[in-house]
Amino acid sequence: MSKYILPVSVFGTVFGAAALLKNHVTGGRCPSKATINGKTVVITGANTGIGKETARELAKRGGRIIMGCRDLEKCESAAKDIRGSTLNPNVYACHLDLASVKSIREFAERIKREERRVDVLINNAGVMRCPPGKTEDGFDVQFGVNHLGHFLLTNLLLDKLKESAPSRVINLSSLAHIVGKIDFEDLNWEKRKFDTKQAYCQSKLANVLFTRELAKRLQGTGVTVNAAHPGVVATELGRHTGLHQSQFSSSVLSPFFSMLVKSPELGAQPSVYLAVSEEMEGVTGRYYDVMNEKEPAARALDEEAARRLWEASSRLVGLEEKGQPDTSKPPAEVQSKAPQAAHEQGRGQRPAPAAGL
Repeated sequence: MSKYILPVSVFGTVFGAAALLKNHVTGGRCPSKATINGKTVVITGANTGIGKETARELAKRGGRIIMGCRDLEKCESAAKDIRGSTLNPNVYACHLDLASVKSIREFAERIKREERRVDVLINNAGVMRCPPGKTEDGFDVQFGVNHLGHFLLTNLLLDKLKESAPSRVINLSSLAHIVGKIDFEDLNWEKRKFDTKQAYCQSKLANVLFTRELAKRLQGTGVTVNAAHPGVVATELGRHTGLHQSQFSSSVLSPFFSMLVKSPELGAQPSVYLAVSEEMEGVTGRYYDVMNEKEPAARALDEEAARRLWEASSRLVGLEEKGQPDTSKPPAEVQSKAPQAAHEQGRGQRPAPAAGL
């Protein structure tokens, strides 16, 4: 028996060290046990991956969950799964295509019409290193979906968020923002040779700049906004990267990647933390690497670039032309949060499908 002791001991030590390393790298679970009964959460891209697990965790905590997804059939299936696993009936699927200004406006109008409040908006959806392509409105797909779509959606829901204050906006960014550059002369890659990696990094830098500028414009409203890098997560987001498509990477590198890559459930924890943690009350304009506040890249701290990006984004999505309110001048005090009795009676009902969604 003694000859087996050393190998077993070594194996146990290595396995234990690996487990501790992975827990350290992935960041663990949200430490807050806060519940959100009576609160409404809107999550984009919630039919799979981080978004779905974020929706599941917040449903467990008692929230009313509105899942905005491009594929409504998959979204309905995910919502049904979450309702079943959490026993929370207030989980709903809605159509939202972030590559379409028309779809975003329809989704926002539905939320404003049917929801009494929006306490948390989680801008989770995204695409990564996809082939060259344009959105319905002619934007680069990655810049359009990852930044412009969420920029427009957030602005359209600002009044509802202010009415529900204290409320929170969470933007999912990425560590990739540190190598991103904003080319104000060619935001949609119409003049340069397309580089899918740089297009992705630009969009993730835009997420952080948007977060910081929005936080500044919302001072005094009771609405906070923060950005987070969720870590390296095993989701469908990286399907265009080519990782593990070769025999070498799948057989040799996979064991090492598995040590560093977290599950979607763990990948959701930073969003959950920013959404519910008591520690985050009143905290705004910050960037989090998993659940630890970090200073973002120098380019993300450029206030002039943040202002220029806001103005350019407003023009591109037509906020100015549509007469949207100027969010750069926050009201002197938070708007009244008096309940709407008639709407309150229907809060437990599932909203009927809206035409065209």
